[in-house]
Amino acid sequence: MDASPPKKMTYRDAGLDLDVYEQSIEAIAPLARRTHSPRVLDGFGGFASLFSLDFNTRLFARNYRHPVLVSSTDGVGTKLKIAAMVGKYDTVGIDLVAMSVNDCLCTGGEPLIFLDYLAMPKDDPALTQQLVKGISDGCIDAECSLVGGETAILPDFYAPGDFDMAGFCVGVVERDHIIDGKHVRVGDVVIGLSSTGLHSNGYSLARKVVFDHAKLDISTHVPELNTTVGAALLEPTRIYVRALSSVLRNYPVKRTVVRGLAHITGEGLEGNIPRVLPAGRRVVLHKGSWPMPPVFPWIQRLGNVEEAEMYRVFNMGIGFVFIVSPYYADSVLRQLNEEGYPAHVIGEVREGEAGVELV
Repeated sequence: MDASPPKKMTYRDAGLDLDVYEQSIEAIAPLARRTHSPRVLDGFGGFASLFSLDFNTRLFARNYRHPVLVSSTDGVGTKLKIAAMVGKYDTVGIDLVAMSVNDCLCTGGEPLIFLDYLAMPKDDPALTQQLVKGISDGCIDAECSLVGGETAILPDFYAPGDFDMAGFCVGVVERDHIIDGKHVRVGDVVIGLSSTGLHSNGYSLARKVVFDHAKLDISTHVPELNTTVGAALLEPTRIYVRALSSVLRNYPVKRTVVRGLAHITGEGLEGNIPRVLPAGRRVVLHKGSWPMPPVFPWIQRLGNVEEAEMYRVFNMGIGFVFIVSPYYADSVLRQLNEEGYPAHVIGEVREGEAGVELV
């Protein structure tokens, strides 16, 4: 009896369906194009992207004398676990954009282009579209263009239901306008811009407290938060691009006004502000000088977390910091609040070892 012919193996047998992959690409292409300005020269879908630094149309005019490129990369971390638990994936893309573009801002730079990397165990056009929808929304808020990315299908690397994402931002700043903290002086005022909550840091502790220790469910309604556990923990990271660009547009000599900028991410205020302080400059912050979102005392109470640990892990209600000349502090503060970015004087610069002191 003749043996039947051996089965012809295909890529689909290995877990990758190229037809489904094409469906994903077709679905996300419009989400990328909606973020483009005429400075994007090649559309979407090529091997690499082309973006014009100098551009002379009235709306998008940019001409640089000494342009310096700014780059950053980051991810969303275990906040993605919350998205999976809730089954809502259209906001973590905003977090992805925010984590990179807010870092770019700390040089005084303008974010220009953004690329993403998505990894999952199998092609899922609906999931991909939701994730990229959030990235697209974040890029519009950050006034930068989503010019490309990569979707990696790794069936032997990720378990069913798992996925990961990373983001990459490139910006530009005039060399003479770089803000690097070197000009921070004693007496400068520290202005804190309010966060929307946890942003994208401290989720390993938050999840441990909320789910493992307190045994809460993702759909549990929390009266003191006036929302569910899932909604509170999924609140997107605030993007501060328009806040900074609005302030800097008002002043021809940037570094005489804004002398230091810090994105408050992992390690909180104490870990991030010193990154922009020169030797001999110390920041003193006054606890209680800004409103704290209720999610922080809620987590602290649930997990019996010490206050020092809370400040070390979380942003505690301040997502971004301006260190400004005292002469301009009132006008900067007023402008930020008028632009819709709640801001507060939270401290000052003193002489001493570089670091942050909470009093």
